[in-house]
Amino acid sequence: MKANVYFRQRLAGILEKTDSGYNFRYNKSYLSDHSAKSISFSLPKSKKEFHSKQLFSFFHGLLTEGYATKIQSRKLKIDEKDYFTRLIRTATVDTIGCVTVEEIK
Repeated sequence: MKANVYFRQRLAGILEKTDSGYNFRYNKSYLSDHSAKSISFSLPKSKKEFHSKQLFSFFHGLLTEGYATKIQSRKLKIDEKDYFTRLIRTATVDTIGCVTVEEIK
């Protein structure tokens, strides 16, 4: 599964879930714009692809917690621990900060 990651409504990169974990890479045009900022301190602008066995903590931080998680999961019919699906289904608008995430279909 893949998702576009937007910073202030501009495509910043792609987040991907694989069998071995998660990958994030910045979009080439976003990288070439020197005024464009990193989406987080933990994911600085770089040509290299970032890898993690777990969902990157920055993206995990965009998810709801507690009772709101239970309500969202029940309403959307997804597992509470399926963090990637929760992210792409709930972080398309009104997230904390300037980052939104949209599934690539």
